[in-house]
Amino acid sequence: MPLVRNPILPGFNPDPSVLRVGDDYYIATSTFEWYPGVQIHHSRDLANWTLLTRPLTRKAQLDMRGDPDSCGVWAPCLTHDGDKFWLVYTDVKRKDGSFKDTHNYIVTAPTITGPWSDPVYTNSSGFDPSLFHDPDTGKKYFINMLWDHRRRPLLFAGIAMQEFDPATNTLVGPRRNIYTGTDLALVEGPHLYKRNGWYYLLTAEGGTGYDHACTLARARSIWGPYETHPQKHILTSKDHPHAALQRAGHGDIVDTPAGKTYLIHLSGRPTTQLRRCVLGRETSIQEAFWGTDDWLYIKNGPVPSLFVDLPAARDDTPYWAAQRYTFAGGLPADFQWLRTPEPERIFTTSPEKGTLTLIGREAVGSWFEQALVARRQTHFSYDAETVMSFAPSDERQFAGLTAYYCRFNFFYLTVTAHSDGQRELLIMSSEASWPLGNLGAFGAPVVIPNDGKVRLAVTVRGKALQFWYGLGGEEAELEKIGPVFDASIVSDECGGHQLHGSFTGAFVGVAASDLNGTAAEAEFDYFVYRPVEFEGDRYEV
Repeated sequence: MPLVRNPILPGFNPDPSVLRVGDDYYIATSTFEWYPGVQIHHSRDLANWTLLTRPLTRKAQLDMRGDPDSCGVWAPCLTHDGDKFWLVYTDVKRKDGSFKDTHNYIVTAPTITGPWSDPVYTNSSGFDPSLFHDPDTGKKYFINMLWDHRRRPLLFAGIAMQEFDPATNTLVGPRRNIYTGTDLALVEGPHLYKRNGWYYLLTAEGGTGYDHACTLARARSIWGPYETHPQKHILTSKDHPHAALQRAGHGDIVDTPAGKTYLIHLSGRPTTQLRRCVLGRETSIQEAFWGTDDWLYIKNGPVPSLFVDLPAARDDTPYWAAQRYTFAGGLPADFQWLRTPEPERIFTTSPEKGTLTLIGREAVGSWFEQALVARRQTHFSYDAETVMSFAPSDERQFAGLTAYYCRFNFFYLTVTAHSDGQRELLIMSSEASWPLGNLGAFGAPVVIPNDGKVRLAVTVRGKALQFWYGLGGEEAELEKIGPVFDASIVSDECGGHQLHGSFTGAFVGVAASDLNGTAAEAEFDYFVYRPVEFEGDRYEV
């Protein structure tokens, strides 16, 4: 079989849940505060994946206005019971401090593309929920990690399980803590399987930073007691800091029609000596096998392999192709926005002109309603550009091009105006500014004419980020503006919270704010994202 290089889903695609139905494979990943909720990719060979759908598309299913950065949709679980698809997810309303407000829901659909139902609320006792359909009894079980704010004795108290009754859409019977994990602690991300008379419980441990791991346990009864794998952690990079794939953990298992077993898991590819994961937590794959002792092992594990034998070779042509987006057909699938289920309040697209219009709302970094539309950064180096028409009246109206992670770390080239109405270019930056969220020092503004289009561009070469501008349309000559910024700031490790408390990844896109409250509009003609192969990039260790 051909060797395929990890990750299989580059860029911000964490907490994978994998499912095979017939010859079709699906991976569901977390989207956190980005809307619509949950990404589902499709493949028929485990090597080549395409974005298929985002099922949480309306207010009844998901409203994240007010959710802090790195809250929102955590760790979905996608399953099929032979009749329909089931998707379980958490909407996290608070994550910092002693308490976590984590509301768990289930939606269903007859096909993977929908229509997806309104949600059924299940519980709020923890996060990372999953649903297990017992193939022998026909019963369904709801599983999630259990949070104990008292730390008596553990903050991550264990894996809770309760039967789910699909006839009444309620949890029934007792809730039991079936597994408290190992000494690595922070047990979460549970998935349950049945094979050869054993129930297998796969969990994540060690937190989602550099101590992350996949831990496997098993029991003869679904309620336990569960014994831990003889290796304890079947996948981890925690003791191998030079492995190419770091932060390996939070996995799920899938079998091919031919009977081969694979583990899908999250991983990170840190850059610079500061070990910053600009591309966020990505989805990787490992070949696995069942031993004669009925335990699962990772081939060449427990350290994840950069190259893995898969049923087919991967065609990397789409990955390296430049993308030129226009908006005649609506917002392209690669793009998302933040939090709101009412996108008509923050953007429109024109079928006639092929343009995107952002409606200025709250400030960049708002947790409620900001007009920001962006796509994932999926390469260590890239170029991006757009042409914008915008007529701000004062300094409280600004719009432009941004490399964005969250409220506390972004770079933003804006067209704005001085208090006298004179239009100017101004760079805003927020560089690891948690907890206050203050902007960095402003450079000197560049005065530009009060009318006419402006071409805005950004180039990223490894850790070097440079903004550019030109007066006029797409053919306008570009010139540099501002200093070279540290692109590695737009990363998990600088995401604006305590260490390993940020969970998304870098985006690049366009934004608009009107702090006067008059909904000033900015029009964008197109958006280009162009991957660049740069010899300074650190693709592997």
